[in-house]
Amino acid sequence: MTNAEAAAAPKKKAGGAFNRETVLEVQHYTDRLFRFRTTRDSAFRFINGQFAMMGLEVDGKPLLRAYSMASANYEDDLEFFSIKVPDGPLTSHLAHLKVGDQVLVGRKPTGTLVQSNLLPGKRLYMFSTGTGIAPFSSIIKDPEVYDLYDHLILIHGCREVAELKYGLDIVEAARNNEFFGEIVQEKLLHYPTVTREPYHYQGRCTDLIESGKLFADLGQPALNPDEDRVMICGNPGLLRDLVQMLEARGFREGSGGDPASYVIEKAFAES
Repeated sequence: MTNAEAAAAPKKKAGGAFNRETVLEVQHYTDRLFRFRTTRDSAFRFINGQFAMMGLEVDGKPLLRAYSMASANYEDDLEFFSIKVPDGPLTSHLAHLKVGDQVLVGRKPTGTLVQSNLLPGKRLYMFSTGTGIAPFSSIIKDPEVYDLYDHLILIHGCREVAELKYGLDIVEAARNNEFFGEIVQEKLLHYPTVTREPYHYQGRCTDLIESGKLFADLGQPALNPDEDRVMICGNPGLLRDLVQMLEARGFREGSGGDPASYVIEKAFAES
């Protein structure tokens, strides 16, 4: 089945809370990471940075996890970036997706990684590990966010160089976008770093902050709650350590009713 045939194929109706979408493309980066694109129901709306419950029917029952939309909210298709866990209840099945298969996507997106939860600032830092880069893939493709900051700074920490490929691809695509690529080239700074192999950027995000190397490499001042805004999505250890570091520097967590200087996403799909 070609992508065009998959998109045109009739979709079975899912339950009231979910849309049933057809897989259009699958790309495997490593034995642990892959992305896939699906059709998108015309009524599905979301804010860049949000997530939805997504998954499969397994043994006749929905098996779902929270997945950020890696596609921008104006794109015709949906994209997801996923880890593979060999014994994971969901990802052990998702890892075998092929074009023409169907997935369930919840109809009520949500999430904290949205601009309305942050006060105005000069720089937007987006700290991520592994598949935590997915919501930032959506955000860096949002032309409107570039009007809000002098710089967007995307930090992506992985164990191995091969795991950086997805982030490198999405940044290159944004910089080459025919409509807003020029502003991306001017304002988006990308800092891919690894911990287990030689690379031009090496080390954990927290160590790079403490040593000041992150800011020296980027040509930016140290974190300042008066000017900097921070979004975090990644493994629980990153969330815990970065929150402690930020709050020690005077940052405050924002929410829908009380915007502030940083936000985190706790609904991180690991299985």
